[in-house]
Parts: sequence; structure tokens; C-alpha cells
Amino acid sequence: MTTLGTRAAARSLKAEAMPAISIPSLLIYRHHPRRLATALSSIRHLNLSLFSHSTSPFSLCVESSAQSPAANARSGRSGSLAAPPAQLDGVQKIEVNPPKGTRDFPPEDMRLRSWLFQNFREVSQLFGFEEVDFPVLESEALFIRKAGEEIRDQLYCFEDRGNRRVALRPELTPSLARLVIQKGKSVPLPLKWFAIGQCWRYERMTRGRRREHYQWNMDIIGVPDVTAEAELISSIITFFKRIGITSLDVGFKVSSRKVLQDVLRCYSVPENMFSRVCVIIDKQLEKIPIEDIKKELKSAELSEVAIEELLQVLSVKSLEKLEEKLGTDAEALADLKKLFSLAEKYGYSEWIQFDASVVRGLAYYTGIVFEGFDREGKLRAICGGGRYDKLLSTFGGDDLPACGFGFGDAVIVELLKEKGLIPELSLQVDNIVCSLDPDLQGAASSVATILREKGQTVDLVLENKPLKWVFKRAARINAGRLILVGSDEWRRGTVGVKILSSGEQYEVQVKELQ
Repeated sequence: MTTLGTRAAARSLKAEAMPAISIPSLLIYRHHPRRLATALSSIRHLNLSLFSHSTSPFSLCVESSAQSPAANARSGRSGSLAAPPAQLDGVQKIEVNPPKGTRDFPPEDMRLRSWLFQNFREVSQLFGFEEVDFPVLESEALFIRKAGEEIRDQLYCFEDRGNRRVALRPELTPSLARLVIQKGKSVPLPLKWFAIGQCWRYERMTRGRRREHYQWNMDIIGVPDVTAEAELISSIITFFKRIGITSLDVGFKVSSRKVLQDVLRCYSVPENMFSRVCVIIDKQLEKIPIEDIKKELKSAELSEVAIEELLQVLSVKSLEKLEEKLGTDAEALADLKKLFSLAEKYGYSEWIQFDASVVRGLAYYTGIVFEGFDREGKLRAICGGGRYDKLLSTFGGDDLPACGFGFGDAVIVELLKEKGLIPELSLQVDNIVCSLDPDLQGAASSVATILREKGQTVDLVLENKPLKWVFKRAARINAGRLILVGSDEWRRGTVGVKILSSGEQYEVQVKELQ
């Protein structure tokens, strides 16, 4: 009786000492610890603040970052942190596919990616460029200052735990600009840099368009002349030739942002509307009816006369007709004539053509712009670039003449498939090493080490397997030689070697193994 009374008193004191539960639906459990424990167990993964005095870091982050839909709409932010969904106890099967718009790279796909990147690197190095890289996660401000409205809408952005607005990079050029400003005068001009990096855009997916992709960029900083653009186009064409693409497969449309500037200036269109007009043209031309384009341009404060003139100029496909429209003194015309003249000297005239409708959607371009396209018209733009002389000042730096291009990995792979040019990239290993006795596994390991130190690739059989399995494995990995470590041979200081392509067999001293 005394024991029972003591336990009851203890339970009563424990209940009184228990702090109030801050979640109303759990208030009924205040005096029922066992029921409370069960309830908390079902939601413990949330790490939410259940008690009135809790200061859980995650709960603070959620309270400060997870805005209501209305608040998000007001701020224009759609990437704030949110609490994970509730999950019941027990193991649940995960979704085995990657998030929509992203990719896994199993070995066969990774070999193709490595081959593609190797060609990107080798071409860049042929042209004397140095490789750089930047964080995948950058300040959101880097991409919303001067990129253009489309990029703003496609950002993967959120507020981090330090209340900083950050974004997964949708492209590489703003990061390059940031690094150039950071380095300042410590690096001599011109800079010739290239990068291969992963980019993220939340956009509608089509063939060759994903929400993550890898992009090859080459940029020249410090050269004001169109010789820089001519060199960049030459580098892309060199890449195409290396992988089997010809001028019959791919071409380049070339124009200049200055063409549009000249037209808009004639009709007193405000300078601050220029970027918006470029985005409208790049996004809509050849994609929606002409009347809808006119409505979009009218919303950008263009008069009907200016719209008609602009659309006429954008339909021009030759420098001769452009000269008729703009006059012989137009700066854009001089740049374009020089570029086409250089193309003849480089030997790639058949690859390029003038097309005034090419403006590129990013707001920071200022001069020559170009994009690669497949001549059959089945795919979206393969690559694109141009001059961006005014970009650095938008980030608080001193402007430098600059131009560059971006080349995604997704569209070119689709083109290679279309043309039947995907290379055979099977796994190849120089040697497969196998012990014929479990006690000789250590000896096989030493043989593998000897070969690897001599630069040979080795697949070491790590378990005691029958020879039939070993030969199948050798065929699957395209091994050149089979090295067998047997008891008799090892006592003599030798191993057995079989050349798998010819069937030739012999013994060789371990110390002479090459």
C-alpha cells in the first residue's frame, strides 16, 4: 500500500513538472506520458518545437523561412525552406527515380559524359584557354540583376539558415563576372577561361531540355574587337569536327544586339525597355502568331510604326539588305562585316549565316550574338553566346570588353543520337588478375599492385571464383590479359599469362611483368 501510494505521488509530481505542450491537439496528453510518447514518436522526424520553451534550430528556420503562399507571392520567392512531410513509423520504399528533370549517370552514361567533357577540355586547351570553376550555389542577386525575366522565373532559389537569399546557378557567366571582379588587376588581360559546370533551371522540359544540365563555357575578357567572337566560333566548329558533325548538320545564326538598338533608337524607345524587347523577341519569335508578338511589343511601349519596322528588320537574312535598312555607317554592320570576313580566313564561312532575328534571351548581351542550330530543325539551339561589355558594372565592377558562349550537354547528345555518331565506349581493362587458390589472394593482390604501379589497369578478382566465371568477367570488361596466380607458379616466382584476344599463353617472372 505504501509502495502504491509512493508511485501515485511520483506520477502526480511528474505530471505537474511536465511543461505545457505548445501544439493544441496534444494538450490532452499532458497527464498521460505513455500516450504522449506514442504521439511524439509518430512525428519526431519533423524536429518541430513541441514544447513552449523549445529552441530547436530547425523549428527556428522553418518559422523564419517557410512563408505562406500569400507571403511568397508578395515576395516573388518560391524556394523557401518548408518542413518535410509527415511520415509514419516503419520502413517505406523510396522513389528510385531521380527528381523530375534530373539524371543519374550509370557507368555507360558516365563514359559518354566523360568522353564529351574530354573533348570540351581538349578543344579549349587547343585554343590556349585555362579551366576555372565556381560554386553551384551562388547569391540570388547574381542572377536577377541583369539576366532577364525568363531566368528570374526559372531559378531554384531559397533562403538559407543564415537568412541569405541563394540560388543554384542557372548559367555560368555571372559567376565568371564575379570572379573577374574579385581578381581585379591581379590577373593580366586578356583572360581566356573555360568552365564545365552543372546548371539548374526550373523550366518546361522538352527534347534536349532538362532542369539540370552541364554546360561548357569559353570566355574572352579584355578584347574589344570581333576577333574574339571569331575565335570562339572557331573553337566550337573545331569541337564539332572532332566528334563527326559537319556544316551540313549544323550552322550558326549570327546577328548583333546593336541592330535592334539602332531601330529602337530611331523610334525613341526608352533605353530601359531594350532588354525587355530582346527577351520578348527571343522567347516568342517563330513560336507564337505574329499578332501575339505585336501585343507583347506594344506592352513594352513600342508604337505600331516602331513594331512594324522592327519586325521587318528582324526578317532580314543578308548583310546587303541590312545595309539598306540601317545605312552604311551603322556600327552593327561594320562589326558583322568584319566577323564574316574573318570567317573566310578561318575557313568556316559555310558554317555561318546572318539572321537578324537572333538576339539571345539574356539581357546582358551588348553586341555580336550567335547560336548554333541543327539544319534539320528537330532540336532547340545547340549553343549560343555573344558580347557582354557592360556586365561587370551591373555587379559594381569596372566594365571590361568580354564575350563568350554556353554549350549544353543535353542537346548535343540528342544530335549525336540523331546522326548515329554516339561512340562505342565500352569498359576496357588491361588485366584481370585471379588467384587459383584462396591462400594466394594476397599474392594476387601484390601482382595487381605491381601492374598498377607500372600504369596498367587491373581488375582484381576479390573472391574465390571458378575459371568459367573469371573468363565471363574478362569478356564483360574487355580485359586484354588474364593473369593467373597458381601455387606451383608462385613457388617458382612466376605467374601464368593468357592474351585473351589471341589465346596465347605463357609464364613470366613476376619481377619482369609489364
